[in-house]
Amino acid sequence: MKKLAHPVYVTQPALPPLKEFNLYLKEIWRSKIITNNGPYHQKFEQALAEYLGVNHISVFSNGTMALMTAIQALRVTGEVITTPFSFVATTHSLWWNNIKPVFSDIEQEFFTLDPLKLEAAITPKTTAIMPVHVYGNPCQIEKLQTIADTYGLKIIYDAAHAFAVKREGKSVLNYGDLSILSFHATKVFNSIEGGAIISPDEKTKKRIDYLKNFGFANEVTVIEPGINAKMNELQAAYGLLQLKYVDEYIHKRKIISSRYRDNLSYIKGISVLNDLPEIEHNYAYFPILVDVNHYGVSRDQLYEILKSYNIYARRYFYPLISHFPSYRGLESANPDNLPVAERISAQVICLPVYPDLPLHIVDLICEIILKKGGTDASGRNK
Repeated sequence: MKKLAHPVYVTQPALPPLKEFNLYLKEIWRSKIITNNGPYHQKFEQALAEYLGVNHISVFSNGTMALMTAIQALRVTGEVITTPFSFVATTHSLWWNNIKPVFSDIEQEFFTLDPLKLEAAITPKTTAIMPVHVYGNPCQIEKLQTIADTYGLKIIYDAAHAFAVKREGKSVLNYGDLSILSFHATKVFNSIEGGAIISPDEKTKKRIDYLKNFGFANEVTVIEPGINAKMNELQAAYGLLQLKYVDEYIHKRKIISSRYRDNLSYIKGISVLNDLPEIEHNYAYFPILVDVNHYGVSRDQLYEILKSYNIYARRYFYPLISHFPSYRGLESANPDNLPVAERISAQVICLPVYPDLPLHIVDLICEIILKKGGTDASGRNK
């Protein structure tokens, strides 16, 4: 097998037709309204709410600002229990709000917060839980809600991976006190940069809308210290156009994920995540776990092997957030407290998935994984 002439990255932005986007741009140029809750901003929020099956949504300049604002909106203080197995923005949003993150371990099937271990991390200072729907796989929602209700805690879901994910026909964004989305360029759905907060009622949405616009309630009234986290008209128009194509994007991702699963699921030492029958997945990522004892090659070695062919997989999430200098001094960051997260982080690698990824490249990636390991499921040398 030869090295690919052009690099294949773990993801690639899905872009709408430029000709169609130009029509939106011409309208923006004509109106001369480019920010401050303009017409495309309003249309985008309405269309998003309808598409996602939620009642109240506020769009943001990016997902991190949405996380930070959600914490402010719920007046969260003290300590918040969260996962070390996520992108750093999850925990950074707490730090920026002067809140102490408390790490709790994950469950080993879909890598979300383990409710059985979470309860032991609650202290008198705990005010909220911030779980993550990792790779778009929903958390154990009922169990987390029972714990939250028992101890009087808020739940803020980091749903950055969970755009359009449904559980038993209902959007996973409707659970908890607030859910946060990211529309970053690398996500299933993107508005170049962007994010959103899903609120349970109009009152909460109004407070969030004040907070993301400096705290302005009207032209002359600032009700509290807010921030500038507004989405501009170009992002909103781009996102509105993307909604026309996102179902097609997800369908293509499903085909690619199925191809990986068919090709890799029998290889010894390689584990894949299976779809859940009650979940409508978005196929945001395709993670595999590499067990060096059975596969014959470590995760990091496989990463380098793929890179030698110009294929850039990613070790999401490695290292754990709890390993970073800002957080490793926390008592909850002790590796002995997080055995499952430590093991998964050392084994996981996400393979390229994006709508325009050719299936022959998927097959090539699978062939590389097959031939560089130890033995296949039948025990034959490769």
